[in-house]
Amino acid sequence: MTSSTLEKTPAIAAVTIALQDGRTISAPLSWSPRLREGTPRERNNRQLIGAGFGVHWPDLDEDISVENLLLGQRSTESTRSLENWRASRRDTNKTT
Repeated sequence: MTSSTLEKTPAIAAVTIALQDGRTISAPLSWSPRLREGTPRERNNRQLIGAGFGVHWPDLDEDISVENLLLGQRSTESTRSLENWRASRRDTNKTT
């Protein structure tokens, strides 16, 4: 058997949520383009919303409900909305 050494740190590939009943659910970041494109700091800045029935990422203006995660539902954001969000991030980054 051979072993290998990682040459770089692997990228985060999923968002994981721990539920009160002890279950842990996760979804690939590819299901949410805003989370996928966010920085680790932006993804780590999250808040429970709706008495814990969802999660909000204020830096990314993204909300995901626990129900959608349990149902395996991807983001339904339109291409136009996502492009507008990307443009606003570019504009914000230019001023900082």
